[in-house]
Order: sequence, then structure tokens, then C-alpha cells
Amino acid sequence: MSSPHIAVYGATGHTGRLVAADLRARGRDVILAGRDAGALKALSDELGGAPVHQAALDDPAALRELAGRAAVLIHCAGPFTHTGKPVATAAAEAGCHYVDHALEQHHTKWMFDTMTEPARAAGVTMVTAMSFYGGLGDLLAGAVAAGMAGIERVVTAYAVSGWRLTTGARATAELLFADTQRITFADGVQRVGYVEPRNAVFPFPPPLGPRTMIAPVPFSEVVTVPRHVRTARVEAQLTAATFEEEQAFTSEHVDAATRAGSDFTVAVQVITEGGGRAGQARGRDLWRMSALTSVEAAVRLADGLGPDQPGVYSPAEAFPAEPFLRDLERLGLFTLSLEERR
Repeated sequence: MSSPHIAVYGATGHTGRLVAADLRARGRDVILAGRDAGALKALSDELGGAPVHQAALDDPAALRELAGRAAVLIHCAGPFTHTGKPVATAAAEAGCHYVDHALEQHHTKWMFDTMTEPARAAGVTMVTAMSFYGGLGDLLAGAVAAGMAGIERVVTAYAVSGWRLTTGARATAELLFADTQRITFADGVQRVGYVEPRNAVFPFPPPLGPRTMIAPVPFSEVVTVPRHVRTARVEAQLTAATFEEEQAFTSEHVDAATRAGSDFTVAVQVITEGGGRAGQARGRDLWRMSALTSVEAAVRLADGLGPDQPGVYSPAEAFPAEPFLRDLERLGLFTLSLEERR
């Protein structure tokens, strides 16, 4: 018996190709989907043959047809500010589970605000922000904060070097940093409005050590983390040096091997009045980490190993955070370090 089909929308992009190749390596039946029929056919040939499905973002019938052919749809084609609504809507309408790579705050909030009832009515699980930025922070926050009470603040901090942006990632970054209506979470309240960025110092553990950070950065943790961690404040930070590397914004067409050369440390501090707890993940190639994280989620959903109830979930809501992270560690995506419970 063949496995349930998993559709990859945006399959010909860098992340989509990684997702599709890993699914095929696991023996999964894949549908390659996107807007460019020629590129899809070429990718299918590279992978030894796989069904293709052309569907433009402004063609809801084609998107519903795609979702109707699959058990799970992985959405890889950002910026999700523009692409998220039509693809997620089609998945819910067709009764198809859905996973996306979004890091945009407003798309993530839209998913929870708008798609929860359609997902429940369709009996499907939709996991948003299952990516490197935002998603790994959400999972780490869930793992570190498990069993803790009296949490005052959760800080997720990303140290990234050698990041080479794709065309879609560059467009997403430009949208994020131009946004004057950012979402924050402070004093237990979600707010939307202008935020004055500042420089901060985050105490990464050795060998990295303290680093100057952009704070806050408009990642999705401010929307996702308060859903499963009771805290007064959530903030995401990014090393200032990440965007000081000239090639970050001028490397849209580098080869896959060069793009795989990023190094990252993602650390989380969960702070209470009496102290706190921390954890971190250190690895290489944030693109591969992001792709395989969504594959792990989609395979679980396809195999009936998702949440008990349908709806929209963050990564750490959809799956037990520490076991999920340990599975990613076993794939060689990073080395995970969590402080002992105390």
C-alpha cells in the first residue's frame, strides 16, 4: 500500500527542493506543486519522477484540487504575507492537513484568528511557523519552560553567520523590517504598533559568548509562545552581525553548497523571579534544518500522529517540544542542550 501523498507547494524553491528530496528519500509519495510547470517537470525528472501540479496563487480551484490530492500540504513559497492566505484556505476547504514555513507575525496571527474554525470544521490540523526563524524558537521555549511556574519573560535569541538569502527570503526580510505595525507581547498583552528597535546584549553560552543583538526582531514567537507558555513577556532577538555580512543580501543565486554554509546558535532564556532556565541548539545549514523540520511535522500528520483535536497550532503546541527536538537532533540538524530541571 502506498503512503498518503504529501504535496509541496513552492517545490522548485531552495527550501521546497530540500523538502521534496527528503520526502522521497523517506519513501514518501510526493506531489510537486507551484506556479512554473516547466520547473516542476525538471524537478520531477531530477527526483526520478513524481506527480506535478501547476497552481497559481490566484487560481483557488487549482489550489483546492492540489489539496484534494494530498493528505498533507507543506507550503514553502514565501513571503507568506502574500502567499499564505490562498494556500491555507485551499487546504482547509479540501480537508487537507497543512504545514507552513512562515515567520511573519501577521500571517501567524491571521492563521490563528481566521483559520481555526475552518480547520476544526474540516477536521484537519494546520501547523504554522514550522521553520527555522520563529519555529525553532517556539520549540525551544516549549521544551525549556516545561513544568515551570511564575515565568516573567521568555527571550529567544538567534546567532546566525553565513546566511545567504533566497529571493523569497530577501523579500520577506524587506517586508518584516519595513513593517511599522509590529506585534509585541508584554505585560501579558498582545499589542500592535510601532516599535523602536534597540541594541541589546544576549549572553550566549560558550564558545559563542555575549553578542550584540537587534531587539526586538519581528518573528512569530510573540504570537506562538504565549499560547503554550504562561509568561508576561516574549521577545525575539537576532545578532546584529547577521545583516552586516554584505553577501547576505547579494547572494540570491549562489549554489546550494554555498547556501548550506550557515552556522547558527538559537538560545532561549526562560526567566522567573527566582532565576530561570535556558537551552540552545547549535548547528549548520539553517535551510536544511528548516526543511526537515517541516518534513518531520508533515510525516507525523500523514501518519495520524498529530494533535488529538483539529485546529491551528504552533510547532510546540502541535507536538511535544523536547521529543520533537530530540528527533531533529538525531537527524544531525543541531546539537541540543537543555539545562537540568530544578
